Amino acid sequence: MNEDDDVSASPHALPMALVGDGESVPCVDGVARPYLNLDAAASTSALPEVARRAMEFLPSYASVHRGAGYRSRQATAAYEEARQAALAFAGRSDRDGDVAIFCRNTTEAINHLAYRLRLEPRDVVVTTVIEHHANLLPWARLCDRRFVECGVSGTFTADDVTEVLDAAPRPKLLAISGASNVTGWRPPLEEIIEAAHARGVPVLVDAAQLAPHAPMPTTADYLAWSGHKMYAPFGAGVLIGPRSTFAEGHPFLAGGGAVDLVDLDEVIWTEPPDREEAGSPNVLGAVALAAAIRELLAIGWPAIAAHDHQTRTALRTGLAGIPGLRMLGPPATNDTLALATFVVEGIPHALVAARLSAEFGIGVRHGCFCAHPYLLRLLGLSPAEVAAYREAVLAGDRRTIPGAVRASASLSTSPEDIDRLISAMTAITSGDPPPVDYHQDPGTGDYWPATDQPGWTAQERGVGAPCARR
Repeated sequence: MNEDDDVSASPHALPMALVGDGESVPCVDGVARPYLNLDAAASTSALPEVARRAMEFLPSYASVHRGAGYRSRQATAAYEEARQAALAFAGRSDRDGDVAIFCRNTTEAINHLAYRLRLEPRDVVVTTVIEHHANLLPWARLCDRRFVECGVSGTFTADDVTEVLDAAPRPKLLAISGASNVTGWRPPLEEIIEAAHARGVPVLVDAAQLAPHAPMPTTADYLAWSGHKMYAPFGAGVLIGPRSTFAEGHPFLAGGGAVDLVDLDEVIWTEPPDREEAGSPNVLGAVALAAAIRELLAIGWPAIAAHDHQTRTALRTGLAGIPGLRMLGPPATNDTLALATFVVEGIPHALVAARLSAEFGIGVRHGCFCAHPYLLRLLGLSPAEVAAYREAVLAGDRRTIPGAVRASASLSTSPEDIDRLISAMTAITSGDPPPVDYHQDPGTGDYWPATDQPGWTAQERGVGAPCARR
């Protein structure tokens, strides 16, 4: 085999290095270890080509849609090229009557849509109990909600969704995740969207987790996703939807760039998508997002799916073999992402995450993953237990708040990375005492090692990164 035929010689061979891979972090034994990021479901590191494109663009950075200068023209062209890339990534085109609106992230995109649908308090939006808070809370502020429940494994069927859609009154929208950020499970979207459309119900898909792993569902009416979960951590998100949704009424944000004419007592809004993007846009985020789209398409969905399969199998098989460790969610299939969420008998989830970081240089997520209703169901907590936790939190004590640990892979995750996690978890669950004591903060529930090692002293703790900062 010559070099041209060698898959590993390809710049898109998986696993592939991301920006920051190999950087060392301090551990409590005084040894600096290469940081292992297994928190890709929260935020991914940048693809090298994304970082390169962002740096390449910076000399051309200028005002967008607001200047006649050459650099403003360049910046505007790059921004609009990114919009077309986002539409194409979603399988859409502005010629088909759809628009792509740049937002900060998926959360803002869903809030944006919730406002623009002009819902009334008596209207109903159907959503599910597996959703991220971003697809639960915006609807709660505006209208009534009906929920699709999940089974003990954290899944539901298209028939379960249909049953809720068929209840009266007919819902204005079905808002559903393309993939769970807790279990990685992917609902049968095509079947669900078809059933909703047969009943005249439009569909929003929260594609934040789905976007870096698989093609978008082209039949969904609305799509929302974030660049920071698809290797473009520059603060851009996208909302896709029919132009008609945004053609009338006041935009979500009011300000410069969204108008054609303003007087002290009158405003004439411009056409979408500009109507929806008041203020100076995040052109660098849009350019980075477009670069990430190009890179993912160059890698190809078959290669990404194969890497996900290999990583998912190794991750879940390895963790499942550790005594005292219980996996949450359904078994691994092609309908689940390359992540694993678990609890360890006798060891709080916050302590597991703290030890992985402080002793092994491994970053994971712990807690409820901004999906509290789903996690409470996966943990099988009784109403009395939930009530007790609620009272403790209201009193400012988060020491026993329920949660789990999540390890989520990226395009850079290798078999050796999985082995490193399994080895670390085996050590943590062995029953041997940790090398240092850990102290828990009642206000956050997080643990911190008691040590004078650089990087972990009490003075270096700072605010930290808990879900609840006190």
